[in-house]
Amino acid sequence: MFDLQSTSVVVTGGSKGIGRGIAAVFATAGANVTIAARSTAELDSAVADLETLGAGKVLGVQTDVADPAACAGLAAAAIDAFGGIDVVCANAGIFPDAPLATMTPAQLSEVLDVNVKGTVFIVQACLDALIGSGRGRVILTSSITGPITGFPGWSHYGASKSAQLGFMRTAAIELAPHGITVNAVLPGNIYTEGLYDKGPEYIAGMTAAIPAGVLGKPEDIGHLAAFLATVEAGYITGQAIAVDGGQVLPESPDAVRP
Repeated sequence: MFDLQSTSVVVTGGSKGIGRGIAAVFATAGANVTIAARSTAELDSAVADLETLGAGKVLGVQTDVADPAACAGLAAAAIDAFGGIDVVCANAGIFPDAPLATMTPAQLSEVLDVNVKGTVFIVQACLDALIGSGRGRVILTSSITGPITGFPGWSHYGASKSAQLGFMRTAAIELAPHGITVNAVLPGNIYTEGLYDKGPEYIAGMTAAIPAGVLGKPEDIGHLAAFLATVEAGYITGQAIAVDGGQVLPESPDAVRP
């Protein structure tokens, strides 16, 4: 059960953070993984590390997912290297802070271009290959922020993550006749590079909001993505699943007690 050996997987935003955690789980399972990011240096480092994890091969492709031509190039590179594409993890995303009162049109467009258009573009670019797979899987990295919760300064980010779920539901209907499933993972507080320099007090505050009592790891998102990519998960589609240690459950901070 749950065999991912030799599966061809594309992970956007795969050089660091949650994307790297997703790529690591697939690589460990023996999949052939193509990771995409905008930084060549970060790609090279990630590929070198990921190649040590499993029997599969790892390819890095510099890509701006907001550019449909770049997404098409990424898909072509994965197909050329591994013979096709079975799984697309649309993970690339940005989360710059911008209070609503001062948010500029450029700031709004930047977030929507990467988080929403980038999701659509990469799925479109890989669609023929996913259909050819006969069991294609699309897994979106959304967030609890937007679909379930809100956070000051992230109204544009929250809107983008909610938009991904609207896309997911209709895409799941359209692609179901081809044997393709489309699902989303909604991460909560995950310990990634963005938190490394925040200090112990900040980390403790984030952790205190989680009933499980710990921050999530990027691989926690990867494990769910890997399951959704299996043959056995083929009857699950159009679903948004939170991976957050129970973060969205308490109705107030007082509900989370040691």
